[in-house]
Order: sequence, then structure tokens, then C-alpha cells
Amino acid sequence: MVQAAAAQEGVAILGIFVADLAFRAGRLPKIGETIAGSGFAMGPGGKGSNQSVAAARLGAKVTFISKIGRDAFGDIALKTWKDEGVVARAAQSDKEPTGGAFIFVNHETGENAIIVYPGAAGTISTADVEAAADAIRGAKVFVTQLEQPVAAAQRGLEIARAAGVTTVFNPAPAEPIPDSIYPLCDYIVPNETEAATLTGTPVATLADAQRVGDALLAKGAKTALITLGERGALFHNRERSVEIPAVRAGPVVETTGAGDAFVGGFAAALARGIDPIEAARFGCAVAGISVTRPGTAPSMPHLAEVEALLARRG
Repeated sequence: MVQAAAAQEGVAILGIFVADLAFRAGRLPKIGETIAGSGFAMGPGGKGSNQSVAAARLGAKVTFISKIGRDAFGDIALKTWKDEGVVARAAQSDKEPTGGAFIFVNHETGENAIIVYPGAAGTISTADVEAAADAIRGAKVFVTQLEQPVAAAQRGLEIARAAGVTTVFNPAPAEPIPDSIYPLCDYIVPNETEAATLTGTPVATLADAQRVGDALLAKGAKTALITLGERGALFHNRERSVEIPAVRAGPVVETTGAGDAFVGGFAAALARGIDPIEAARFGCAVAGISVTRPGTAPSMPHLAEVEALLARRG
């Protein structure tokens, strides 16, 4: 086994960047139908990139591992990471474009529906991950998801586990994954839909979430941290099962990116050495602020805002 690095710090994140194209309207159009929208915005997105921005704004040292194209969307990615203080380990492809996401936002409820195309990041290979192994081994926390190929995610988790780095796996978007991934996860962080896809058990109640948590532990994960939307989250392992209430910061404007805010906040708090339960509460506060603002990466709060919200709540 590879020995842990002498000075592990911060968060390393493997994932994708996409340009978010967000349309606001009262409903989605039917096939063959055109409807008028009420708003449009373009900005930086992609789960891994969003989580990187969130963690960086919360004071963590962040390295983001990805791949982008040599195009206008790629330029947005590079500017975003530079502006946010994220160290980018992102190869640029001359053949594949930078990814993009269509995001429908219901202007009445803030709920969303998304189509994402990863572009160049969809070609991230295990060799690409191994090329950035030093960044993973040097981090205190490693995070990945499923917008890039699952083999790349698994290789990142393997490298982190061998180096003694805390692993956080966000299995999104939901898809079946190899059983060999679960034992690599210190924390597996699905939402209700993703948890149901992984286990075949719908999550409608807290008891359902606990049963799903047990199923994820049986597969080998050390802790299941299931996000439950406006109900908060469930922290569940063999030692304790704790319901963590949502932290409300104001009226909901848009829920897009809330899960990324939670994961980024949780990882940043773990990297600071905060107790995992408190880190999950911190993540709920980060998500609680993010949903009061439009956009994904632009909605991520800064550390002072989160600390002020938690101080008001006592």
C-alpha cells in the first residue's frame, strides 16, 4: 500500500465542466411545441466543477481534475477556475468540444430538469486520472461523481484509498455501478433518486432512507450520506444514524446545483478536520444558501456567509 503523503491538505475533485444554458419558463414544451420563456442565463457548470467552486469559496485548497475542449466554453472554464482560485489539472482536447448542459428551471417552484453532454470530459480515461495521481495523493479529501466515465471515477477512488485520503463518492447522475466501487467509499452521497437507482428501494420516508443506507453499507460503503432535498440529509453508518435537518436561508429561487453545494461544503469541512456530522450540517447550510440564488457555480456561497447563517441558527 502507498503511504499517505506527508502534507496532505485540501480537496482534489475529479469531474466535468460544462457550460450551463439555463432557460426559465412555467413548464417544459411538448414535442413539436414552442413556448415563450421568462429568462435565460449562461454560466459555468458541471458537477465536479461546481463542487470545486463551492469548496474553494469555503476556504479549501482545491485541485480540479478534468478535460475540456479548445473552444469558447473551454475559455469560460479556465477563467472560472482562475477567478475562484481552483488549481486546474485539465487537459485540452483538439477533437472534442467542452461539454454543455440544457437546464430547464420552473420559474414558479425553482425545480429543474437537465440534459448534460460531457464533451471532452466524457473521454477522461484511467490514464488521465493516473497522470494526476500526485494531486489525489496530496489531498486530504478526494471527491468524484459519474458525469465522467465510471472507470475513471473508480481509478481515482483507488488511488485515494491507497494513499489514505478520505473518499467522497457522489453517484450522480444515477446509473448502475460495479460492486467494487462501494468498498472504496468512506462516504457515498446520493440523493433520493440516485439512492433508489443503486438499491432498487424508493426513498419516500426517513425509514426508507435508513433501509437504503443499510443496503449501501452492505455493499461495502463505510457511511451513506443521503441527501433528502428540503428535508435535509441522513448520515448513516454502523455506529450512528442521524437525521440532519435542512438549513433554510430564504425563499427558494432555483434548486439546480444544491447537491453540488452540499458535496462541496461537506468536503471542504472534512478537509478542515471538522467532525463528519457537523460537516454534513455545514453542507446543508451551504446548500440552503445556494438555492436562494440562480445558477449553479455562481450560486455557491462564501465561508463568511455560511458561518453567519449557522451562527444565526445557534
